[in-house]
Amino acid sequence: MMFCSAEKRGIGMKIREVAEKLGYEAVAMPCPDKEVTGGYTGDLLSWVMVRAREGNIWITIMTNSNIVAVASLSGVSAIVIAEGLPVSQDIAELADEKNVNILKSKKSVFETSIELGNAIGILS
Repeated sequence: MMFCSAEKRGIGMKIREVAEKLGYEAVAMPCPDKEVTGGYTGDLLSWVMVRAREGNIWITIMTNSNIVAVASLSGVSAIVIAEGLPVSQDIAELADEKNVNILKSKKSVFETSIELGNAIGILS
């Protein structure tokens, strides 16, 4: 089980700050004070499990229950569902139960990745 942590290890932004700054919709936000350490974009779940790092924000278009398991195993600080895709209530409830933050962006994966990189200071 993944626990919420407000520990300072990241780049100085928390998930709730990212959501507010970029106007992302909170689908599930049980751990709003999780620190952001970077970002990762990908849809192949096995690849994400190996490549995403603890504290990253993971950008994807996947919306099935497996994303919650992958986020929990990899320790990402949040999942951002791009393209404005719908997320079921079952997935939102599972994410809350497993302490996985899920946000939603209306922008494309590409645009979401760039805006997130700029917001957290990786691309600027």
